[in-house]
Amino acid sequence: MLKPHLYEGLVEAGCDEAGRGCLAGSVFAAAVILPAGYDNAALNDSKKLTERRRYELREQIMTDAEAWAVGEVTPEEIDRINILKASFLAMHRALDLLKVRPEAVIVDGNRFVPYRDLPYTTVVKGDGKYQAIAAASILAKTFRDDYMKSLHREYPCYGWDGNKGYPTAEHRRAIREHGVSPYHRMSYNLLGNGELTLDFKD
Repeated sequence: MLKPHLYEGLVEAGCDEAGRGCLAGSVFAAAVILPAGYDNAALNDSKKLTERRRYELREQIMTDAEAWAVGEVTPEEIDRINILKASFLAMHRALDLLKVRPEAVIVDGNRFVPYRDLPYTTVVKGDGKYQAIAAASILAKTFRDDYMKSLHREYPCYGWDGNKGYPTAEHRRAIREHGVSPYHRMSYNLLGNGELTLDFKD
C-alpha cells in the first residue's frame, strides 16, 4: 500500500520522468497534486502495471487530481545539456504548468535540482512508495508512449510503437540499416558499440 503523502499539511506535488534511458525521442516528466486525504489503492509504479491498466489509471488521475501537468524536453535539448539536466528540466516544466501552486515537491530518485524555493525530498523507488509519485509516473509514461507511437507513424522502421525508443536489439539493428532519424539522441551510444558515447558532464 502506497502512502498518500509525505509532507503533512502542505500542498505536495509528486514528480517522475519517463524516457531517460531511450535512444530516441523526448524525455517526459509529470507533476501531480492529489487531494488531501486521497487514497487510491490501485496506484503503483507504472512499470509494474499493464499498459491497459496504466491508461485506465491515467483517466482516473486526470479526473481526481487537484492539478496535473506534463513537461517535455526535446532530443536536441538533451544533446545540448545532457539527460540528467534534461530530466530535471522536464520536471520543472511540469511544475510550472500546474494550475495549483505546490508548497513542497517529492521526486522519484536520488537527485533533484531545487524548484524555486520549495522544500523537496527525493525518494529512491518513490513511485512504489508514494501515491503522488506513482500517479506522476503513470502520466509521464503514458503521455510519452502516445508521443512515441505518433513518431512511429512517421518513422515505422525503428519499431517505436513497441520499443518506445529504448535500446532494444531491434531498434539498434534498424539504426544500423536505416541510419538515424531527427529524433535520435546523438549524444547517446546509439549502436551499442562505442561509436557514439554518452556524456554525463555536469
